[in-house]
Amino acid sequence: MKNKSLKRIENKKKKMAALLEISQLNEYDRHMKKTHIIEADSSNVPDLEPSIKKPRTEAHISDNVKESEIYNQEELGPSGKPKLSGFELQELKKMLREKTTKLRQQPIFKLRDMGINASLKTDLDSRVPLFLSDIQHLIMYSQLGHHSPYSPARWCALERFNRLATTCVLLVENISLYHYMSYESMFPFMHSVFESKLELLSSNLKNTDVVKELSMVPLTGTQVKKLCNQFGTLQEAVLKSSEVFDTVRNLFPIDKDEKTDPVESTKLPSTDRFPRTQLLLSGWQMVEENFPLPIKGLMDTKYAGYVLTKDKYQDVTPFSKMFGIDCEMCKTTTGDLELTRVSVVDEDFNIFYDTLVKPDNKITDYLTRFSGITHKMMKNITTTLQDVQENLRKLLPGDAILVGQSLGNDLHALKMMHPYVIDTSVIFNITGDRSRKTKLKTLMREFLSERIQEGKVGHCSTEDSIASLKLAQLKLTKNLYFGDAVMGSVHNDFRNYPDLGTFNYATSMLKQTTRLDKTALVVGVDDVTSKYKYYVDKGTETKEHEKISFFTEKSCKDIFKKICESTNMFSLNIGHVKVQMEQLDGSKMFKNIDRWVKEVYEKLPTPGLIVVVLAGSEGSNGGCFIQLKRDL
Repeated sequence: MKNKSLKRIENKKKKMAALLEISQLNEYDRHMKKTHIIEADSSNVPDLEPSIKKPRTEAHISDNVKESEIYNQEELGPSGKPKLSGFELQELKKMLREKTTKLRQQPIFKLRDMGINASLKTDLDSRVPLFLSDIQHLIMYSQLGHHSPYSPARWCALERFNRLATTCVLLVENISLYHYMSYESMFPFMHSVFESKLELLSSNLKNTDVVKELSMVPLTGTQVKKLCNQFGTLQEAVLKSSEVFDTVRNLFPIDKDEKTDPVESTKLPSTDRFPRTQLLLSGWQMVEENFPLPIKGLMDTKYAGYVLTKDKYQDVTPFSKMFGIDCEMCKTTTGDLELTRVSVVDEDFNIFYDTLVKPDNKITDYLTRFSGITHKMMKNITTTLQDVQENLRKLLPGDAILVGQSLGNDLHALKMMHPYVIDTSVIFNITGDRSRKTKLKTLMREFLSERIQEGKVGHCSTEDSIASLKLAQLKLTKNLYFGDAVMGSVHNDFRNYPDLGTFNYATSMLKQTTRLDKTALVVGVDDVTSKYKYYVDKGTETKEHEKISFFTEKSCKDIFKKICESTNMFSLNIGHVKVQMEQLDGSKMFKNIDRWVKEVYEKLPTPGLIVVVLAGSEGSNGGCFIQLKRDL
């Protein structure tokens, strides 16, 4: 046993010695190979014959150490350049760390799904334009970040906003996306440098004001509470300090009556305690509640076959008539619900229009327990959806206010679009959560002590349309917050203030963006600058002017020049240019706009956000070009 143990120990020693010798031979070969390469490069001698591996002696090892020291002094890296060591290597590492840290601290701008849908890279048929208020939200977020009253998260993301040196907004009126697409070669800088190019819903329609749309921001809950504390009611406060902000009317062809007496417009029907126009859903609310809207890009796809309730609308007033409306649907062979009945009642609860409708496809489920529709009722019906659309277009007045519960679903069933709507599922809420709708049946029981939808034969669209109208009328006899646990108290207790803001009233965007440590500059021609100033203080000088500067220039060139000179002096820079229609003939103006944008971009401090808005023209949408200029 002892001999075997000794043999095993001796074998292990031999193996270790062999491994050591192999290791030394491998190291020697690697060294000789590198030495031969260096010698071949320096003396241009032909390739050497491979040497025969020999056991290394002590002399060899000592010689190799000296050669290794010489080699290390001139060791080359993968790029063929000498490797750095010591102080130089430490300095390089430090520089790389600083550069990496700086890059990680740079702001990042990227599009979300809604932004990608609006991008010019998306096919025209499926492209969905953004609102100018979307751009407004990005501008405010670039200044205030999470303190901004509204976030652009619907369509984009701006990370590390606090690292921005400045935000520059260049707004050009009367130039549309059509001009850009038709003369793209005249915009070489904007085409090549701006990564985000988006379609923007045109604001340059008959009744719109681009300055107002960009400048006015819906009130937040905190602002509403403060105004109510100061003035007693929101209505009284808004009459004295701000303007109505409503984006939906930009989408519909509305003829505004310029002869309307301002005093007359403040009068109310004897039954109303506040204007019924304050219950209308805003454009943003209609988007959130999934109402169909005449947005270019959706009319030929998602909303194919949809029509407007009128070719031209009249301006809505506190005396505009309200009409309760409700639809019933049945399931057809398409698997979808199709319209089978529509009922409309007037303010006196008289039947205004009521008819059964034959769907385009065969009914597979009448859903009688919900719709009240039976096979017998539909047997001889010949009225089509197109007939209903035509009849309602003729019967409804141009300033009609449609009232209903979850009214967006009814308008989708009708495949119709209307600008003036009151949704009882929005203006009434007892859950305290906007996403949780209160049923019409519950609202009628709680607020009017009436019971509906209790029959075994299903719902009645006439009964439901009357119920919605009664609820709207009830609210008009109370106050704006009555019946809404989100906006106030269901018990009409004025000590409870709204937790959320309202889309019906607005304040100044420039006041919002400069309420912290930010400053703003507005440059434009005389009438444009005065509008921006008006939407800050309504003509009264305020302390906000210490942070907001207004400059008037005579020409487009001078406006851009002033912006170039001031970009590093203000947190927010707005240059508003108005191109005259006669200037659009030829390509000179387009080239100038592109050149001026380039000059501003080159003067922009880094990191900086630049937003170029082509406001559009009547009949053609606008465009928005966004680029983040970062440190190299």
